Amino acid sequence: MSGAKAGVKRRKQTFTSEELTELPKNELIERIKQLEAHNKQLKGILSKHNGSDERENLKRKRPFDFSKYPKMHVAFKLLYFGWEYQGFAALEESCDTIEHHLFAALHKSCLVESKETCNYFRCGRTDKTVSAFDQVISLTVRAAKEGEPPLEYCKMLNSLLPNNIIVIAWKQVPDGFSARFDCKKRTYKYLFPRGDLDLTAMEKGAAFLIGTHDYRNLCKMDVANGVIEFIRTVDNAGIKVISTNSTLNNPGYDMCEFTLTSKGFLWHQVRCIVGVLVLIGRKLENPEIIQHLLDIEKCPSKPQYGLAIGEPLQLFRCEYEIDGDWEIDRHNLECVMQSLQQQWTLHTVKSTMVSQMIAGIENMMEGQTLCRQSSALIQGNKGKVYTPLLQRPTCESLEARIAHYVEKKRLDINLKKEDKMAA
Repeated sequence: MSGAKAGVKRRKQTFTSEELTELPKNELIERIKQLEAHNKQLKGILSKHNGSDERENLKRKRPFDFSKYPKMHVAFKLLYFGWEYQGFAALEESCDTIEHHLFAALHKSCLVESKETCNYFRCGRTDKTVSAFDQVISLTVRAAKEGEPPLEYCKMLNSLLPNNIIVIAWKQVPDGFSARFDCKKRTYKYLFPRGDLDLTAMEKGAAFLIGTHDYRNLCKMDVANGVIEFIRTVDNAGIKVISTNSTLNNPGYDMCEFTLTSKGFLWHQVRCIVGVLVLIGRKLENPEIIQHLLDIEKCPSKPQYGLAIGEPLQLFRCEYEIDGDWEIDRHNLECVMQSLQQQWTLHTVKSTMVSQMIAGIENMMEGQTLCRQSSALIQGNKGKVYTPLLQRPTCESLEARIAHYVEKKRLDINLKKEDKMAA
């Protein structure tokens, strides 16, 4: 073998078995030493990397020491779109609730140890598909150490929450403050298209709601959970047009809003009321039907009627004596605004597309106009022949339900009376 040929082979990084047999003994020994040194170096790198991973894993597994941090009682303002959720309150059988995601974020950010120990209250327990612009919760959270800047609660939580659940503001509140019990007024808004609805008649019906009444016939009675008192005071109830559809020159596509304000609400109260108001708007019932349903002596049991769907409903405002001076992060609000604008864009594009299709179908129908938008607002099957509410079968009376649960020993009526007297 020539020297030039051997030199070429010695500079090669890899050799075949045949080429290795041709190498001199001293070069083979040198190559083995190089390989051993390289192998040792690789082991060192791997060992260092694995050690770093182990330390990181230990760091992650090490429980967060809450005792090293001060605590602070705070209130958070939330907005969320409830259309894809099973309601606000956590459910044992589902992770698809607002509260589940909220506490997942609170735990991951190490702001609370547990839901049970953080003195937690929510203002409103919104139902499945119901949204909120001004939901308020109160709880005790980890605070910054003395001398350190305040924790950026909105930023911390929003980075961990789904983009349809957003914390928009927070503030420190007294230790005894409760988002539920200290709320002075709650306002719900229900959006609906005008369609063929008589808004004047609906407004007249809504006016009967104002004042203190027994709402057992305009809610879903929750006797099984100990609710036996259905008297509530409504401060305001009204209906107005809030926008028109620019694509369709037809008042049937005006967007309307029903607003209801009270200190407290019953289960499905707003949706039951809207269900009856839609019947009034379609001229299937007189506005006075509301007055009749509120008269328990004349109407002791609730007639069976359809519940309004939940998607158009939102908890719009919660009012407190502590209102004002909420901590607001401008950058956070810019991010919130961008997220809302993105959602507005997508939904408005879809709405406009549907509007254009409706306009096209109307042209094909040679100007014939149909206004049946309100048919989408009520759950359940609609009979071909309408039966007036007061001629329909009624639900079990409140007294019969109470007697049933007392007999089953699931309700202690005497204890409820004592609780009421103590309050």
